[in-house]
Amino acid sequence: MVGRRAIIFHGTGGNPDVCWYRWLAERLEARGYAVEVPHYPGINVEPIATFLPEVLNGHSFDEDTVLVGHSGGAALLLALLERVDATVAQAVLVAGYCTRPNAKEEPVLQPDYDWAAIRSHVRDIYFINSRQDPYGCDDRQGRAMFERLGGTQIVRDDGHFGDYDQPYERFELLDRLIP
Repeated sequence: MVGRRAIIFHGTGGNPDVCWYRWLAERLEARGYAVEVPHYPGINVEPIATFLPEVLNGHSFDEDTVLVGHSGGAALLLALLERVDATVAQAVLVAGYCTRPNAKEEPVLQPDYDWAAIRSHVRDIYFINSRQDPYGCDDRQGRAMFERLGGTQIVRDDGHFGDYDQPYERFELLDRLIP
């Protein structure tokens, strides 16, 4: 028995040391989680079809796994949940999106999703988005995923929940959502 595990995926152009990722990892470790905060520079750079196998092979997933993704890392979770060979305990998509949120290319997105497969691979799913997100990863994107997958949608007014010009050292809401 491995026990509770959490994997926190950073966003496009990010790394494990920006915003709240390490803070959340420490909070979860204090509660007994084994936490991974991998660095994937290829998130939203490499096409998802070639990038996803690296992620699937780089981690193990089971009924005690919690997945957290921010921005491009949240979009990555959709493809991951579609193809993972387990049902994970929880997924939290922060500033996530399922369609192009702006005019930029989004290699992390698939042309379409098997929403039923995604739903069958996660017991509890949350979508946390802002009304005003500078990249378009807003509450409408969260709503589009919520309408297809159910779960819980949380709408805030907190920008992108951390970015190069938006310090976001702590994320108390996330800490409370993960048991």
